[in-house]
Amino acid sequence: MKNFLIAPSILSADFARLGEETAQVISAGADIVHFDVMDNHYVPNLSMGPMVLKALRSYGITAPIDVHLMVKPVDRLILDFAAAGASYITFHPQASDHIEVSLQLIKDQGCKAGLAFNPDTSLNHLEYIINKLDVILLMSVTPGFGGQDFLHSTIDKLHRARRLIDRSGKDIRLEVDGGVKIDNIYAIAKAGADIFIAGSAIFSQPNYRDVIDAMRYALTGVSDNA
Repeated sequence: MKNFLIAPSILSADFARLGEETAQVISAGADIVHFDVMDNHYVPNLSMGPMVLKALRSYGITAPIDVHLMVKPVDRLILDFAAAGASYITFHPQASDHIEVSLQLIKDQGCKAGLAFNPDTSLNHLEYIINKLDVILLMSVTPGFGGQDFLHSTIDKLHRARRLIDRSGKDIRLEVDGGVKIDNIYAIAKAGADIFIAGSAIFSQPNYRDVIDAMRYALTGVSDNA
């Protein structure tokens, strides 16, 4: 089976117990902590800043932290989140004046770099920038709020992104964010995704391990050439 990674989005966690909840979801089998950053400008919501990430590291969270910047501009926050302990940093192409410069800035801080694409954003940027990427993140809901349903049109887009990755010959992760659940994760993986961000599907349940185990079981049988 492919090396699939489960990445709970702590945007859906209990913020009054964020350190404890994050530790619990990692202990339950999650691979990556997904950290959504919103500025009430690029998207219509306001969430967490670098001090929260730093606090999680101070609390003892050692798992990789995947920072998704839904902000504009991005470069200053790239520096702040890298210094706070980010492992991956992903941003939207529309939020940077110079995409290659922003990607290199991420790599210069020792983090893995990615581009994120909204449901209505073309993958055209990948044609000339894919060799600079470690991660491609496809939004399968409108960014800004949790608890939305998965947009089925993302399946087609995942197939296209996977073909571009395979053609590049690079080791690039394909991440999907929004509406990922036990009952659709298999189809999402078959379309080419290998990192699955899930927020309310995990944090709304009383037993995080049960959900994560069920997701992994649903992925059983997805072949390496899916």
